[in-house]
Amino acid sequence: MAHPDWLTVSQGKAPLLVSLPHTGRDLREVEEALVSPWLGRRDTDWWIDRLYDFASDLGATVVHTAVSRTVIDVNRDPSGVSLYPGQATTTLCPLETFDGDPLYKPGREPDETEIAWRRATYFDPYHAALSAELARLRESHAHVVLYDCHSIRSVLPRLFNGTLPVFNLGTNGGASADPSLESLIAAKMDATGETAVVNGRFRGGWITRHHGAPERGIHAVQMELSDRGYLREPDRKGEPGNWPVPFDRNFAEPMRKVLTEILIAARDWAAGRN
Repeated sequence: MAHPDWLTVSQGKAPLLVSLPHTGRDLREVEEALVSPWLGRRDTDWWIDRLYDFASDLGATVVHTAVSRTVIDVNRDPSGVSLYPGQATTTLCPLETFDGDPLYKPGREPDETEIAWRRATYFDPYHAALSAELARLRESHAHVVLYDCHSIRSVLPRLFNGTLPVFNLGTNGGASADPSLESLIAAKMDATGETAVVNGRFRGGWITRHHGAPERGIHAVQMELSDRGYLREPDRKGEPGNWPVPFDRNFAEPMRKVLTEILIAARDWAAGRN
């Protein structure tokens, strides 16, 4: 199956699919309409693709989009319904950053026609790839884990109070994955001694909620990491002079070790149920 140039699918044979929906930095045709390219990339899940670059070695299938979430967020409900009613969040085609800064120059915001075009061009192919790979893996495995990778700045007053835990596991309140898988990953998080929560502020986005179907053998989880868990995150708001920080593999190694243990545990959990 041929994929667009911005969509990378690395096929593995293990019952594990790793999704990388927010590491893309390509602003495509949207860049000229934005206040600045830097602002358009500020809310990227920085270096998550490098943090998880061991996943293929574990036999996982990896699906990755190079397109920025500012162009379109493939982890939002395409109908426009909020995944977190009553709480601040961004939309399918965000108009502002997590901090509330306008992304577009006045009068350059996408209209309904433009949003529909972006959905057909970028959103739909990403989810079609996820569906196709899950179906392929289900041909050989009765149970498959879809692990959706994310990160976010530790302090974002517009989105949540105080400082976010380092580990934030979401299973949509237990609806998208078997409870034993949720407990297994939660135990790995707790063993680190770092702050961790299950189904807290981040319960899982559209990828987790749409594709997770435990009754059909597809168990979807979202892992939202606070940036400080693997980056030298600045204490103050991200600005062009301090954000993003470079990826330091030595600094990130403790987190990579934990994440490796988590993915192995998830993979082996699924294999053990087949």
